[in-house]
Amino acid sequence: MRRLLAWVLLIVIVAGAAAAWWLQAPMPVRAGLPADQPLELEIEHGTTPRGVARAVVQAGMDTDVRLLFLWFRLSGQSREIKAGNYEIPQGTSPYALLQKLARGEEALRAVTLVEGWTFRQVRQALARAEQLKPDTQGLSDADIMARLDRAGVAAEGRFFPDTYTYAKGSSDLAVLRRALHAMDRRLEAAWAQRAPDTPLKSADQALILASIVEKETGRAQDRAEIAGVFTNRLRTGMLLQTDPTVIYGLGDKFDGNLRRRDLTTDTPYNTYTRAGLPPTPIAMPGKAALLAAVQPAATRALYFVARGDGTSHFSATLDEHNRAVNRYQRGQK
Repeated sequence: MRRLLAWVLLIVIVAGAAAAWWLQAPMPVRAGLPADQPLELEIEHGTTPRGVARAVVQAGMDTDVRLLFLWFRLSGQSREIKAGNYEIPQGTSPYALLQKLARGEEALRAVTLVEGWTFRQVRQALARAEQLKPDTQGLSDADIMARLDRAGVAAEGRFFPDTYTYAKGSSDLAVLRRALHAMDRRLEAAWAQRAPDTPLKSADQALILASIVEKETGRAQDRAEIAGVFTNRLRTGMLLQTDPTVIYGLGDKFDGNLRRRDLTTDTPYNTYTRAGLPPTPIAMPGKAALLAAVQPAATRALYFVARGDGTSHFSATLDEHNRAVNRYQRGQK
């Protein structure tokens, strides 16, 4: 009997050691697959642990489905395996695989939306994004906003510029929804910090002004001063006379060269012909532009002109402004 018990104990020890070795050993990859490339594993919602084990083998791991399923069950984590798209590096052990699946460490990609971009540029970036499902393809801007539960709201400027990660196969609508909600939060926070004497009547107006400030700013240090100029003009009833709004209103007609006739051709966005703010934002403003719009610099300036080096010269009077234009734009002393 003692000899039998000793043999049983020995078998248990050997089996335990073999199991421990198997759990930590790199799983081999099926012959013929490219070396050093991760395996792509997709787990759909509702997949059973046995189905997950089968999917791992079908993805290219050369291991026994029954052993993998048994490990999932005995681990106590089989119910924690999450659906998603995964990249499994070659050399992954059964133990490491289960930890990845239980934590839901999906294969992520990223797309960056840049400050000052128009919604057209946003859509182009999403269309180029790697393995992002193009659910917005064929939809108008208005259709997209309706899908995002913002029917009747213009898409321009409503998405916060940032880098957004997403799982492979995610919808571009999901990325847009996150960017939309991010802008909601940023705009709400900025509006709560508005100067008490701001001429802006709503958070939407702050968003519009911020988009103009974003497009007009060549150097970050000038942003608040530029916002101050536009705030002074709004407060006194002066025309904003800002070229980026004119360019935006021209749309596809703009060929890169803004002409005098463009400044006198009326559109809803021509701030040389129409008073006040344009009807919608003209681009995506970032956090700094949002804050500048609601907390502009205290300045007497009503004019500014680009110096040609990314900075701007600010003037309180038209005579001073004309001299600055002659100096920086026309090369006159």
